[in-house]
Amino acid sequence: MARRTQVAIVGAGPSGLLLGQLLARAGIDNVIVERQSGDYVLGRIRAGVLEQTTADLLDEAGVGARMHAEGLVHDGFELCFGGARHRIDLAGHTGGKHVIVYGQTEVTRDLMAARSAAGLPTVYGAKDVAPHHFDGDSPYLTYTHDGQPQELRADFIAGCDGYHGACRAAVPPAALSIFEKVYPFGWLGILADTPPVSHELIYSNHERGFALCSMRSPTRTRYYVQCSLHDKVEDWSDDAFWDELRRRLDPRAAETLVTGPSIEKSIAPLRSFVAEPMRFGSMFLAGDAAHIVPPTGAKGLNLAASDVRILSRALVEHYRDHSDAGIERYSERCLARVWKAERFSWWFTSLTHKFPDTGAIGARLQRAELDYLVSSQAATTVMAENYVGLPFDG
Repeated sequence: MARRTQVAIVGAGPSGLLLGQLLARAGIDNVIVERQSGDYVLGRIRAGVLEQTTADLLDEAGVGARMHAEGLVHDGFELCFGGARHRIDLAGHTGGKHVIVYGQTEVTRDLMAARSAAGLPTVYGAKDVAPHHFDGDSPYLTYTHDGQPQELRADFIAGCDGYHGACRAAVPPAALSIFEKVYPFGWLGILADTPPVSHELIYSNHERGFALCSMRSPTRTRYYVQCSLHDKVEDWSDDAFWDELRRRLDPRAAETLVTGPSIEKSIAPLRSFVAEPMRFGSMFLAGDAAHIVPPTGAKGLNLAASDVRILSRALVEHYRDHSDAGIERYSERCLARVWKAERFSWWFTSLTHKFPDTGAIGARLQRAELDYLVSSQAATTVMAENYVGLPFDG
């Protein structure tokens, strides 16, 4: 069976759903094709720190009401090292900018609800999705749904289908430049219905390894500890996790930490990854399909939203103004922002984690840089500007 749309979007994660919502509000027809079920997509536990530009884009898409009602506005965060915490005043160093703690699952839920309410088409459970002829002017997708072969013809294809998705995999290897760094550790994360140990995030540099205290709400917490790539989730009981987290915090936080049974526990490897370019004829890559950052800087979802912002405006310009200037510059504009975020995430990871090959001198150099960071107005401003999100080029 064949059907037609203006923009075929592969992937119903937040980037694909957000793109679909923005295009629909501009009167551009689109269909989203997703290989997983809707319940599976909603069940994925991901990041939850939104830059101001991401929050503004959700407002533009008409899905920001619950974020503003339930999200937690943060004007700063804390760096913990040497047994003491030091606050980074985001608002004070950026002219009042802040971030909003609001889980990616909730962003996805809001976008799903808006798409369903508008009656916009989403195909869940699509198997063997593949893009074709994107190097010409007649691209299309093929997939199987409910055991039947399907074909979706479009003017453009947006690959919002993640690191393991079909769209980047369909690009000839010779047309791609891949840049990648795999870090020699992972993050063991735990989700629990406990009150946060602090009303702001705590990033901890400790001789035993990195730790992060985050939250999803005033009653739900998300904590992480750096772990070996050889560790398995079943190696870590809840008690073992809480004990290790306490060891990596300052005495006040360790004493007031409220523990409880885990709702979810997982280990995530860390990598920096960029695929260039991000446009191939009439197919665009967005979000994790094109780039991955370590979660230390909370840039993954925000970079995906940045790509979507640039792409949605380029497509609106194409259909409304009959201009392809935005399309021609899509990859260039995205990558300029991507590489700045990659640099920040790599630097923040290098500053806060224990690396197996740097030894005692590495730890001393980290401590010196942390001391400088919290004592220098210039250095703190650089940190704050990058954390809240750098401005767009236009």
